Amino acid sequence: MSDPMQRSKNNPQQLNVRSIESGSLHPLYHALAAHAAKLPEPRHCYTMAKPTGSVCNLDCRYCFYLEKEKLYPERQKNWRMDDETLSRYIEQQMDAQEGPEVVFSWQGGEPTLMGIPFYQKAFALQESYAAQLAKGGRHVSVVNTFQTNGIKIDDAWAQLFAEHQVLVGISIDGPRELHDCYRVKRNGEPTFDKVMAAIEVLKRHKVRFNTLTVVHNENANYAREVYEFLISTGSEFLQFIPLVERAATESGEGLNLVLPDEKDAAVTPWSVGAAQFGHFLTDIFDIWVTRDVGRVFVQLFDSTLASHLGYSATLCSHAPQCGSNFAIEANGDVYACDHYVYPEHKLGNVHEDTLRTIRNSVENRAFGLAKTAHLSDKCVKCAWRFACHGGCPKHRFVFDGESSFPLHYLCPSYAHFFSHTKEKMTQMAALIVRGKSPIFIMK
Repeated sequence: MSDPMQRSKNNPQQLNVRSIESGSLHPLYHALAAHAAKLPEPRHCYTMAKPTGSVCNLDCRYCFYLEKEKLYPERQKNWRMDDETLSRYIEQQMDAQEGPEVVFSWQGGEPTLMGIPFYQKAFALQESYAAQLAKGGRHVSVVNTFQTNGIKIDDAWAQLFAEHQVLVGISIDGPRELHDCYRVKRNGEPTFDKVMAAIEVLKRHKVRFNTLTVVHNENANYAREVYEFLISTGSEFLQFIPLVERAATESGEGLNLVLPDEKDAAVTPWSVGAAQFGHFLTDIFDIWVTRDVGRVFVQLFDSTLASHLGYSATLCSHAPQCGSNFAIEANGDVYACDHYVYPEHKLGNVHEDTLRTIRNSVENRAFGLAKTAHLSDKCVKCAWRFACHGGCPKHRFVFDGESSFPLHYLCPSYAHFFSHTKEKMTQMAALIVRGKSPIFIMK
C-alpha cells in the first residue's frame, strides 16, 4: 500500500471518491458532495480519542456509548489502543493542525483503564514529535484534556496530570442522590463517594479540573441544588450536557440508540424534557448573573455571550456548522463526531488514511455543511438563529408539519433560555464592547 500521507498530498479527494463509490456512507455525503467540494479545506480538526473504545468500569444507565461495543465484537478481548495506533494518532493529530496549538482529548469509555504507562508513552511521543517539528521550523504547544468518571483517580494519576499540566474533566451529575440515580458500577453500587474522593485528590495536587454534568429527567428538576453543589466542589467551569437519546421501538441486532433519521424510535424515559432543560438553565442563570459572573464559568453562558458579541458560538452544538470534530476509536477508526459513531458515518482509519486527509475530505465538509443545508424553515426565520443555528443535528427529529427538515427536540428549551437571558446578555456584551468587565452586570 502506498504511503497515506503522500497519497493525501497527491490526491486529497481520493478518500472521498473511494468512500462515495463504495456506497457505504450515509446518503447525506452523496447529496452534498458536489457543494461540499467547493468549500475551503479546514485548517484544524479536533479529535476525541477513545483508547478503550466503549469499555468502561461503570454501567451508567443512560450512557449512549456502552452499546458501541456491538460495532467491534472482535475487540472484546483486545480492546486497548495499541502502540502503533497511538503513535499514528499523535503524529497525525499534530500534522493536521495548521496553528501553533495542538489539543489531545482523551475520553472513553473510561480512559483511566488504559493505565498510567500508556499516557506516559503518549506524552513522550508528543514531546518527540513536537521536537521533530521544531527542527523543521514549526513550533507547537501541546494541550492534553482528560474526561473521566474519577473512579480510579489516586495520587499517582494526580501526579501524572500535574506533571503534564493536564486539564481534567470530572463527570458528576450533582449531589449524592442525583448523581447516584444513574451513575453506578456494574454491580449496581453507587459512585458518588469515589468521585468526590477523586476531586479531593486533584485539588491536593493542584490539578486543574472542571465538571461535566449530564442533565437528565431527574436532576433537571433541581437546578439550584445542582449548581450550588458543583460550585462547592471547587469547580469554576461547568458543562451541562442535555441527555437526549431515542431508542428503536423494535430491538434488533444493531444499535438500539438511533440517529434522527430513524422513524421507528421514541425518546428514552431518562432523557431531559423538551422544555425542562430550558427552565434548568434559566434557574441557574438567574443565580449566576447576580452573584457569580467572572468567578464561575458556564460553557453555554459563555457561548451565548460570544454570539451576542457577533462571534461564532464556542459550543459546537450551537456553531453555524459541524465538521472536523472527530472521534477516533481504539483500532484507529475515525468517525464524523462522537455522537455519530455509526458505520455509515465512519470517515476512515489512521492506518489507511491520515487525519489531515480525513479533515480535508469532501465527506467531512459535507457532514459539516449538512447542519446548515438541513436547517428547518422555522429555524431559518427564528430570532435566535444567531445563537443556536438549529442545535446539534443528532437531536433534530421533531417534524412540525410545516418545515421540510425536522426541528431540534430541545427547541422549546433554547427559545426559553435565549429569550429569558437576552436583556442581561445584551448588557454584558455592551460592557465588553466598551472595554469593561461583564462582572459589572452584578452591580
